[in-house]
Amino acid sequence: MKVMEDGAGQVTDRPTEKPTEQSHESWRPDRLERLEQLARDLGPVKVAVVCPEDGPSLTGALESQARGLIKAILVGDEAKIRHAADEAGLDLGDTPIIAAATPKKAAKRAVEMAVAGKVDGLKKGALKTNILMGAVISEKAMRTERRMSHVFAIDVESYARLLFVSDAAINIRPDLTTLRDITSNAIDLTHALGIARPKVALLSASENINEDIESTIFAAAICKMADRGTIVGADVDGPLAMDLAISPKAAAIKGIVSNVAGQADILIVPDLVSGNILVKDLDHLAYAETAGIVMGAKVPIALTSRADTVAQRCASAALVRLVAAAQRPAESEA
Repeated sequence: MKVMEDGAGQVTDRPTEKPTEQSHESWRPDRLERLEQLARDLGPVKVAVVCPEDGPSLTGALESQARGLIKAILVGDEAKIRHAADEAGLDLGDTPIIAAATPKKAAKRAVEMAVAGKVDGLKKGALKTNILMGAVISEKAMRTERRMSHVFAIDVESYARLLFVSDAAINIRPDLTTLRDITSNAIDLTHALGIARPKVALLSASENINEDIESTIFAAAICKMADRGTIVGADVDGPLAMDLAISPKAAAIKGIVSNVAGQADILIVPDLVSGNILVKDLDHLAYAETAGIVMGAKVPIALTSRADTVAQRCASAALVRLVAAAQRPAESEA
């Protein structure tokens, strides 16, 4: 996209053209369905679905399997899983079930499977996020050199590409080191989806550095890390207000010259509260579709909400598949 003038001389954000072929450097997935196709092309991987004990979570797991995204291993209370299947009219077929009496035991068992290499990802079912993530974080073998963080992939119809927002689910008020890891994890996700050089905007209330607004100082520090090679594989800019990050018109009016302004792929929010508000605004006011994944762990983890649609649950499964492929590129998967 670029800034254009319409017939009345007004500045607009209208896309310039949609070429039938794009270079690898400029390619961007524009819709969640595109991610599903990319994941299907790779073939399914084994994913432990933790506590799929209600209709929505079990439907999401089985539909993800039917679409060729994952090979589901259901971990939880077997009686509840079978009851949920009966209630929803679902056929479990030969999908394996690993019995675990409580959500804590199910989460622990799924983590053990990941550590042992028996599954390539985890998927949240009908249990609380803190129970699943508590089991993940408490297991040292699930940790990497980075802090774990959550990334939303968001399909906003009015935006020309997928938006990635982090962290709106795990790190409440990240310090500078954590924000560095959040940024790097989000970049890794976009690389796994085929975006060669994503554009990262560090969000704040203003594009100006203000010592009274901590997020502007942190944003500037993250940009310097990118300049010095601590953060790699992306164009990084900040601080940027939301309008400057996504609107070429706003960037042009304010005279912001940047590889990122007006065309961000990744939005790094200052804290969980602002990120959560942003994502829910897009969800309920812009009718966006979202998928979510935890990065920075030994295996990718799909975190779904109770309100997620089947399509959103499948999109999260697709993210797990794509990240698993990026983490184990040389390994052939059964």
